[in-house]
Amino acid sequence: MDKPVTPRAAAPGPRRRDRHGRGMRGPIAPPQVPLAASRAEAFADLVQDSVERLERRWPQLADIDFLVLEVPRLDGPGQAWNDEAVPLGGTITAREGRPARVVVYRRPVEIRTKGRDERAALVHEVVVEQVAELLGLTPETVDPRYGED
Repeated sequence: MDKPVTPRAAAPGPRRRDRHGRGMRGPIAPPQVPLAASRAEAFADLVQDSVERLERRWPQLADIDFLVLEVPRLDGPGQAWNDEAVPLGGTITAREGRPARVVVYRRPVEIRTKGRDERAALVHEVVVEQVAELLGLTPETVDPRYGED
């Protein structure tokens, strides 16, 4: 007669995911390769490159904090978006021992660009416009190449 087959007891220790003897999978690329950088890290690098480019001409930018936020937020409860476009960046003036800040919003910039070069150009444009607003200058004064494409 048929005898039921009893399952084998699991081997002691952690279960191995790989049955073919190849070992556990590692990262796709080593950390020093640009492929391993996240979108947020790559975007922050674009902002940093733009700031470094401007700091050569405007050393006082060392006193300004540059931030990257995912999206702009509403300032208070009960506020709704109006018909204006979503901002790409903003400024916060210095106060109470806090340095002035320039904010670049990552998602709105990414949505408006197709490739890395286009994204880098728009990031630089946003940074120049925000720095010009903080310094009370025109964007063309902050970066003579502003608007040239």
